[in-house]
Amino acid sequence: MGLATELLARCYFPGSGPVTCAVSGGADSLALLILARAAGLEATAVHVDHGLRPGSAAEATAVAGAAERLGATFRTVTAQVEPGPNLEERARAARYALLPDDVLTGHTADDQAETVLLNLLRGAGLDGLCGMRRDGRRPLLGLRRAETEALCAANGLEPVRDPTNTDPRFRRNRVRHELLPLMDDIAARDVVAVLARQADLLAADADLVASLGARVDPTDAAALRAQPVPVARAAIRAWLRTALDGRPPDAAAVQRVLDVADGRAVATDVGLGLRVARTAGRLRLEPPATLPG
Repeated sequence: MGLATELLARCYFPGSGPVTCAVSGGADSLALLILARAAGLEATAVHVDHGLRPGSAAEATAVAGAAERLGATFRTVTAQVEPGPNLEERARAARYALLPDDVLTGHTADDQAETVLLNLLRGAGLDGLCGMRRDGRRPLLGLRRAETEALCAANGLEPVRDPTNTDPRFRRNRVRHELLPLMDDIAARDVVAVLARQADLLAADADLVASLGARVDPTDAAALRAQPVPVARAAIRAWLRTALDGRPPDAAAVQRVLDVADGRAVATDVGLGLRVARTAGRLRLEPPATLPG
């Protein structure tokens, strides 16, 4: 059994149809393309050039070569991202704005563990601690980063090494290179595997609570007060997540909205310049343009 066949058994690719793969040129995204083709899927590799560092155009050339070798279609798009604060988040938003909604990404179990820890550090609630969902867009969540590296080597592909992946200015890199190794040492075990399993377990619990929360109108203060707190939180979290461009709100923001519903506050900030306010028992989201000052 070849390595690709072995790894495919732990992946979640669509059964048929053409797929679009986001391919940066790193090991994970190249493995995504290799495995999509090994699964017999017609694949298009899309490379997004953020233009943030010298040599980014050469990465597109490398991805084009890999796509040709694997029998995949290739195209490249350019995202306009200016240097400055929140660079990682802004680059991610710009990238996904150019990709189709059903794009496949090469996130692995290692990325999942990092995401869980980052959400924990942000103070996210249950939804954030589930990390990335197995929603069909991340078929490699059952694989490890070492396995994607090995698959690239087995196929004679040299991954692009992005220097920003070791830059300590980015919190994810510190989690990857400092926090997780320390946790492994303290726990005397592979913490990535533990965190990935925990995310799957919490996802099942979150889905149950979310299904109950979906029955509640999050703009009705009385309806929120009538629910068990976990269900009210789920209703608010789903409402805010839509307003916050899909980002899970932190637990503190959800609690502040509950305080508004309970009458302990009239309004509260919830992030991205938005706030929730209450009038005559109804909650509403106010965009930045309506805020005073």
